Amino acid sequence: MNTEPVLVRRNGAVTTISLNRPHVRNAVDLTTARALADAFRAFDADPEAAVAVLHGEGGTFCAGADLKAISDGNGNRVAADGDGPMGVSRMRLSKPVIAAISGHAVAGGLELALWADLRVADESAVFGVFCRRWGVPLIDGGTVRLPRLIGTSRAMDMILTGRAVDAAEAHHIGLANRVVPVGGALAAAEELAAQLARFPQTCMRHDRMAVLEQEGLDESAALAVEFGHGTVSLAAGAVTGAARFASGAGRHGLGTGSA
Repeated sequence: MNTEPVLVRRNGAVTTISLNRPHVRNAVDLTTARALADAFRAFDADPEAAVAVLHGEGGTFCAGADLKAISDGNGNRVAADGDGPMGVSRMRLSKPVIAAISGHAVAGGLELALWADLRVADESAVFGVFCRRWGVPLIDGGTVRLPRLIGTSRAMDMILTGRAVDAAEAHHIGLANRVVPVGGALAAAEELAAQLARFPQTCMRHDRMAVLEQEGLDESAALAVEFGHGTVSLAAGAVTGAARFASGAGRHGLGTGSA
């Protein structure tokens, strides 16, 4: 049995990165946070890797920071610069990440799920700011990403009450992008990742980055950001792709479109 806190495996262009501390419901200590950050840096630097899946072994996505590790001297790093306490929360990758969520994604685990670009949850998934009851703050992007994702009113409800949000409600409010049967989150997320990996990567990555970089800008500045990324995609072969579509390619199922 592999006892490394973070596992990495590759299947073609899809990289699956898994928290591997099921005995503590995949709570993240300092060692795990560092390993998680290192794994995602390696993924982002790998020219053969296109999409990553973030997963938790043993039926739980992540219960947050390992509070018990603090007393053992292995508490999470807390500093204004560098990596966040959960390791990856301040990183902006150049490629998409999909969270495959089974069981609890709470406290810092919720923040890891919010850091991902998409969330595939199975019907056992539970989201929540469970750290509310212990006086532990959201410090890995939760107060930033949650309201941007689901709106201030719904985010404030979750943040102030610390209540549990099941998979059905998470899907209804836009916190989960897909809901699948229990036990199916990882397979569904990897299938979705493989689908994204088949698209022309330059265009997809620059469209993604345009979405991320327009946050907080006025319309004219945001449009300028979009145009800058779009010109990179045009130079990388968008005209060729449009010609292929015009000739009849990609008109059935995925890939259908006019641009």
